[in-house]
Amino acid sequence: MNVLIACEFSGTMRREFHRRGHWAVSCDILPSEEPWHGFNPWHYQGDIREILERRCRSFYEPLNRIQWDLLIAHPTCTRLCNSGRRWLYEGGRGTVINPVMWDAMLEGVAFYNLLWNADIPRIAVENPVMHDHARRLLGLAKGEVQFVQPWWFGEKAFKATGFRLKNLPRLKPTNKLTPPKPGTDEHKKWSFIHRAAPKDDRWKLRSTTFPGIASACAELWGST
Repeated sequence: MNVLIACEFSGTMRREFHRRGHWAVSCDILPSEEPWHGFNPWHYQGDIREILERRCRSFYEPLNRIQWDLLIAHPTCTRLCNSGRRWLYEGGRGTVINPVMWDAMLEGVAFYNLLWNADIPRIAVENPVMHDHARRLLGLAKGEVQFVQPWWFGEKAFKATGFRLKNLPRLKPTNKLTPPKPGTDEHKKWSFIHRAAPKDDRWKLRSTTFPGIASACAELWGST
């Protein structure tokens, strides 16, 4: 199976498909985090549109001839997530639209639709819990997005992760843990993503794909 992983620089999802014998490539505007010396043949640094529109450059030109079987995409969700809804309005409150933030949301919606409508037979687009404006603009029906938690797959963490699926089965728990009780120290440890202090790289922590989820995706969707 030929698998394209969009908006991933960690290689976490791609490696799980490699382990199962699939031909997989990741793409992101950021360079790969993996310890390659200046060049990673399995990571295309650039705009995913270049792959989808078959206009890859230089060494990666062969990608233009690949017929992709599966696309898994992790588009930026900053302006689509429910937690950021209030910033669509001036001062983070009221009803006066902040045009800069609103335009950023519309760009996010357009990019999401680009990925969802790619000419690839099987597609999974990851997304957070979205606010009402994003859901309406994307035409998302109630219950259409499957939400999973890392602790369903053996990861001691809380992070609602949504997948909108096209011609793919829903994920099933593979190693379901028992979450600690709220208020306990252990529960706080599991909440490290939500409790992360504001700093320059917090976005990277929040966008991390957990290996347990990636493994479940590769195991199920790689055999579909």
